[in-house]
Order: sequence, then C-alpha cells, then structure tokens
Amino acid sequence: QTRFGAVMCCCGPCAMYRRSALMLLLDQYETQFFRGKPSDFGEDRHLTILMLKAGFRTEYVPDAIAATVVPDKLLPYLRQQLRWARSTYRDTLLGLHLLPGLDRYLTLDVLGQNLGPLLLAISSIAAIAQLALTDSVPWWTGLTIVVMTMVRCSVAALRAGELRFLGFALHTPINIFLLLPMKAYALCTLSNSDWLSR
Repeated sequence: QTRFGAVMCCCGPCAMYRRSALMLLLDQYETQFFRGKPSDFGEDRHLTILMLKAGFRTEYVPDAIAATVVPDKLLPYLRQQLRWARSTYRDTLLGLHLLPGLDRYLTLDVLGQNLGPLLLAISSIAAIAQLALTDSVPWWTGLTIVVMTMVRCSVAALRAGELRFLGFALHTPINIFLLLPMKAYALCTLSNSDWLSR
C-alpha cells in the first residue's frame, strides 16, 4: 500500500500527520457520524480515509519506533477485535468510492482483505453444516484451509525475511473459532458502540 501512497489505515498510536493536513480536515474528523449517530471508535481508520479523500499520501515508515498498549487477556482482546472489525467494515463502506482512483493492485488488495475473511467464514459454516448433516467433513476442506494458511504465512515470511512469520499459522484456529464469529457479530451491529474498551 505504501508503494501506491495509500496505506488504508494509519494506526492510532503509530501515526503522524502534517499539522497543515490535519487542520484542513479537523472539522470533518471531529464530527464523525455513522448512520446519523456520532461515532466513537475507529477514528484512526476514519482519519486515514479522510486524508486519502483529500488527496494526501499515506505511507508506512519501516524504521519508525512507536509504543502502544496491547490486550493481554482474552476479554479485552475480543473487545479490541470487535471495535476493529466494526471500524473496518464501516470505513471500508465509506471508502469504497476511493477505490476507482487507486491503483488496480491496491483495489484488489483492499477487496481481498475484506473478501478473504468472508470466504473463510462461508467455508467454515458450510463445513459445520455438513458435519451436522452427515457426521463428516471432506478431507479437502481441512487441506484447503491448511494450504491457504501456509501460503499466506510463507509469503509474509519471505517478504519480511523472517521465518518466525510461519508461526502465524497458529492464528488460524483462533481466527476460525473466535474472530470469525466476532466479525459476524460486528457486521450485524455496525452502529452499536457497546462492549468496547474506551
């Protein structure tokens, strides 16, 4: 995304903006609404979308150093993931009109980031339904999930030049059994700001 000057989410504690650019967008940023209600989460993604809409570039700086606080228990982690999922869905919807003006590869990247979890969710639901109806799941269902996971982790490991990224494969069960249901709930409750950590 940096290659095209359009990082789609500049994460809150890790982002810096030119003051002149921020002042131009401050009114829009401070009056963030979704479905007619004030929005109180996802402000970093929203600000990134505003910057891109205004024609500014957003870039990743690999040698920057920033500190943040991360959840170290399950419930705060799930709250964070719920907040992020709602923000991702909402601001992807608001930012869809930006895609035609972006590079085709970047458009594909943004769509893939949103369609990938949807396809995984559909296949997981289909596998559970088949298990309930026939007491079996085809071997190729598991193989497909394993292959998709290893391809994704291998690409990350190759691009970063670090084998430890292969360990990200362990995230797949967490994704299927915890995060996909959370993302489904987030999609059904986009306007809801309860159960957050702020």
